[in-house]
Amino acid sequence: MEEIEKIRLKKLIEELEKIRGKHTELISIYVPADYSIEKVREQVFQEISTAQNIKSKTTRKNVLAALEKILQELKLYRKTPPNGMVIFCGNVSQEEGRADYKIWVIEPPEKLSVKLYRCDQEFVLKPLKEMLEVKYNYGLIVIDNSGCAIGILRGKNIECIKERKSIVPGKTRKGGQSAVRFERVR
Repeated sequence: MEEIEKIRLKKLIEELEKIRGKHTELISIYVPADYSIEKVREQVFQEISTAQNIKSKTTRKNVLAALEKILQELKLYRKTPPNGMVIFCGNVSQEEGRADYKIWVIEPPEKLSVKLYRCDQEFVLKPLKEMLEVKYNYGLIVIDNSGCAIGILRGKNIECIKERKSIVPGKTRKGGQSAVRFERVR
């Protein structure tokens, strides 16, 4: 990720951190890289029918409007972007009774592995913040009787590079009178 993109994303996160909803009316959606955009649309559509049961009239109106806006935005996508996508939407107006619905669609700098839908008083920004943290890379080698795996640990993500199966036969579990002979062979 280029330095300019990191700075822009950092400023956007700072802007989103300042936004507070009056009630649970700010929506955060994290879509992983390999997840179907159609399933996300279906989930948002189901959330619209669930949101109609919200008792508070203003909260219901704000949540329904935000979900409709998200649904309209999702129609522009045929498939999920290569690194996944993050959507933030809600009424950001500080005045009671005034509507100012905004939507932010972000393609994260790294592959997203978290699937999340949250309707809250603030946006969920922790997974995005973790992507911006300075990360150290560690090489991992895992060995057991049946094989081994080589990978890299970047932050909290593990990327498997290679897996190998072992051709060494396991212990013989035959017994009886031949048990001593099998032990000698090993």
